[in-house]
Amino acid sequence: MTRVEFLSQLEQALQDKVSGSVVRENVNYYNQYISEEISKGKSEEEVLQMLGDPWILAKTIADANDGTDSETVYESEGHIYQSAPEQESSYRRTEMHTIGFDTWWKKLLLVLFVVMIVVLVVAIVSGIVSFLAPVLIPLLIVMIVVRLIGGRR
Repeated sequence: MTRVEFLSQLEQALQDKVSGSVVRENVNYYNQYISEEISKGKSEEEVLQMLGDPWILAKTIADANDGTDSETVYESEGHIYQSAPEQESSYRRTEMHTIGFDTWWKKLLLVLFVVMIVVLVVAIVSGIVSFLAPVLIPLLIVMIVVRLIGGRR
């Protein structure tokens, strides 16, 4: 995707959701932002990849503009887009990497991990019981005998 395509898609996505001045303001802002990042040495492709999907960006702008939710968050390809509560036209971008269980092998790994934890807990408990049994069983027998003898007096 090129800068022109990105800005065109952003403008198109914003058309029916916000006023014309907000559309122009945001298109100009992102055009200037892309230019600044390119002047810092990044490629156009890198900058556009950082910005993400223009349709998600437009949804965030529209939601922030209508004032219904100043903390709206949209996720796209591992990136989080969050509107800034301080200013309507200012946006923070935070990257958050999550592990999704969307494939069969990830689900299998989760099940195996849970089974392994259960087996580990059972092994520890049985180890403690088998370690203490030779000591506790004679001690319990002695206590029962003492109570029986002591109770007859």
